[in-house]
Amino acid sequence: MRYPAIVTFAAAMLLQNPLPPAGTAAARAQASIDLTGYWVSFVTEDWRYRMLTPPKGDYAAVPMTPDARKIADAWDPAADEAAGNQCKSYGAAAIMRVPTRLHVTWQDDNTLRIDTDSGTQTRLFHFGPPPAARGNPTWQGYSSAQWERPSSLKVMTADMRAGYLRKNGVPYSENAVLTEYFDMSPLPGGGQLLLVTAVVEDARYLQQAFIVSSQFKKETDGSKWDPTPCLSK
Repeated sequence: MRYPAIVTFAAAMLLQNPLPPAGTAAARAQASIDLTGYWVSFVTEDWRYRMLTPPKGDYAAVPMTPDARKIADAWDPAADEAAGNQCKSYGAAAIMRVPTRLHVTWQDDNTLRIDTDSGTQTRLFHFGPPPAARGNPTWQGYSSAQWERPSSLKVMTADMRAGYLRKNGVPYSENAVLTEYFDMSPLPGGGQLLLVTAVVEDARYLQQAFIVSSQFKKETDGSKWDPTPCLSK
């Protein structure tokens, strides 16, 4: 499996994503799969954690540290709302688990853009080395992307604001690092499936890497696109 190497070296590799050699095509032209278009969440697992807000104290399958459990046990969605933090469960480390539609486009030849209708979030996947200064942490952080052969996109994200892995207050810290693999597969009877495998590392709140996979089905158009704001519960 490729995950142990990710878990060990993810933070270091985020800063080691080289530009394509001089004279080679931009990332858009190098794409080994076409992720553009509209996609909708295809929830086949963890229904009670994704389609519903689980009750306080239901943290099954998350390898939380004692500090993380204390924070989750104190979860107060009304306080988050009052503080303007209703998007804490829509950050990069959790957004692909939120039931949502995605709109994937190329912002430019070296930046892939993903918009979500749930929470109206925007993720930008940058091909090439990150800038020396990336500014303050944000919900979606800074994502560094590269194509992997034969047909996969690898994305590593850091500089995230502290948020929730699950809507019931399971935390990740501002030092968390997210590694994702985007793959595509045909659906029986026609259609396409987008597979997103996510690995979250966080020495403060996770005893080991938290690994989940999410699926999305391709839609023919954006007629069902329905932007909605973040909800704290």
